[in-house]
Amino acid sequence: MHFDLADLRLIAAIASTGSLSKAAASVPVAVSAASNRLRLFEERCGLSLFARHSDGMTLTPTGRLVLEAGQRVLKEARQLRDTLHELSGERRITLRLAASTVANSTFLPTALGPFLADYPEVDLQLTEQNSKDVLRSVQEGQIDIGVYDGNLPTAGLLSLPFRNDKLVLLVPQDHPLASQHLPSLRDALSFPFVCLPAERAMQRFVEAMAVRNAMPLKVRVRAPSFDAIAQLVAQRVGVAMLPEAAATRMAQELPAVVVPLADAWATRELRICVADWDALSSHARQLVTYLMHEGAAAR
Repeated sequence: MHFDLADLRLIAAIASTGSLSKAAASVPVAVSAASNRLRLFEERCGLSLFARHSDGMTLTPTGRLVLEAGQRVLKEARQLRDTLHELSGERRITLRLAASTVANSTFLPTALGPFLADYPEVDLQLTEQNSKDVLRSVQEGQIDIGVYDGNLPTAGLLSLPFRNDKLVLLVPQDHPLASQHLPSLRDALSFPFVCLPAERAMQRFVEAMAVRNAMPLKVRVRAPSFDAIAQLVAQRVGVAMLPEAAATRMAQELPAVVVPLADAWATRELRICVADWDALSSHARQLVTYLMHEGAAAR
């Protein structure tokens, strides 16, 4: 059975306005052409889509089903048109991604690099937030995709797996904690710490855990990056808490030792969240797919 998008647009316009003449003006085509197009469509499918009245037209029960299916087709056609424009370079796409300090600093670059290489038409706005703010930003539509601490409730957001993360201590090789088996954060709080800036999401979390132990961190110095922190630890300035992946890499290059923690909160699942999968653009869905594939490959 033949039909085209013009048929579906006309049916949607008539259903919206309740008038053939108003629908014809909005398409726009002549009223006679709109009437003929609708008649031929109904004849081809053997269905009556509208009841005709003196004051307008209303959908029949069959027409409501056809309209619903037609609107889905029109939506897919619009998405295809937009995708073709994007792929041809006629329009740049901006995706908004927010993630925790750990995800931004360790896990995301390995997934974002290949994605951005495959989709040169995409510009990415990447921000760092704590996990609660990530969830709120996704809920409020301020960002498209979030990466957050999976222990938090999502309040109706779609949550997908990404990576498992551990926070560990990085200490100088001859430090008293270097030989301890699974110390807790409390065991380390008597020593000076090398920390991230206070406003960084991970640092706020670590300091909150210290306060929970009623022993605030003894912050000796704050450094701007994991690399700078590790360099200072290796020079015996203090101890630090870092993501396991970053700490392990740096311990291979510096005179420092990775010390796992006994605290249950030190092991966290990082997850991806979006508000509505169907409402995401095709590029945003592809980005989520890249993130999930990278996470699965690392497990």
